[in-house]
Amino acid sequence: MDALAGLLEGPRASGAFLLRIVLDPPWSIRVQDGSPLCLAVMLSGDAYVEPDHGDPVRLHPGDVAIVRGPDPYVMSDQPATPPQVIVHPGQQCLTPEGVELRERMALGVRTWGSNPDGPVQMLLGVYEEVGAVGQRLLDVLPPLLVVSDDTWDSTLIPVLAGEITKQGPAQGVVLDRLLDLLLISVLREWFDRPDTEAPAWYRAQTHPVAGEALRLFHEDPANDWTLERVAAEIGVSRATLAGSFRSAVGTPAMTYLTEWRLALAADLLRQSDATLNTVARQVGYGSGFALSSAFKRVYGISPQEHRTGALTH
Repeated sequence: MDALAGLLEGPRASGAFLLRIVLDPPWSIRVQDGSPLCLAVMLSGDAYVEPDHGDPVRLHPGDVAIVRGPDPYVMSDQPATPPQVIVHPGQQCLTPEGVELRERMALGVRTWGSNPDGPVQMLLGVYEEVGAVGQRLLDVLPPLLVVSDDTWDSTLIPVLAGEITKQGPAQGVVLDRLLDLLLISVLREWFDRPDTEAPAWYRAQTHPVAGEALRLFHEDPANDWTLERVAAEIGVSRATLAGSFRSAVGTPAMTYLTEWRLALAADLLRQSDATLNTVARQVGYGSGFALSSAFKRVYGISPQEHRTGALTH
């Protein structure tokens, strides 16, 4: 598993909110649902995406936008069009005056809008929860990124467009995986652009020393890794590993491993009822006490407080 694959295990869709939106101009939707990540695909017509603290960006057919939350943003036919719909947490859709619209504008299976034959069609995929691992990925993304149709062509878009309005056994799982694949494809395309400031851990994947160390950490975080053991596994000196990793990734190798293990532990604590000792062993700590000490030092709360917080929100 490489570093990108490991981090993308975080924002894995599970019952993601997926919708085909069909509209007639003029239209404007303000999204303030607090979701951490939204992926929008233009199928036909144009649209503008405007973050609260950024300039509007125009989307053309075939373009894919990733909007990083939780800050609000507006999607519209023109930046000057006032919002007609406000999307609140839980995907509750209201007019600015508070009138419920979700049922009123329903047009069929996972289809919503003002006109079933409207010239503007887009697909919307919303990740409503992202854990600690996924947050490490989100932290390196801009508030809005766009991959244009004229520089990138994905065969996944027509497949997702064809599946989104279908009903059938395990259809939700099919859509979740298609959304994940599209997200991975878009991010990989964006990171590989020469004009993108890709994070150091992504660029380091091709480094002959740091890249191998990253692969070991992500494939087997529970291993009793030391700088000496990693260096021996790769076939370089301890000094070469330490210098190469810090230069390529921007942080010491063992610090990176600690942060990765704790992020994994944070997600495991919220995703299962495994004991603290079990989680500790899964991420490379000898005991629940050792994990708890490291966890509290980095996150400022105990593992139990972190787990309880998931149940109370």
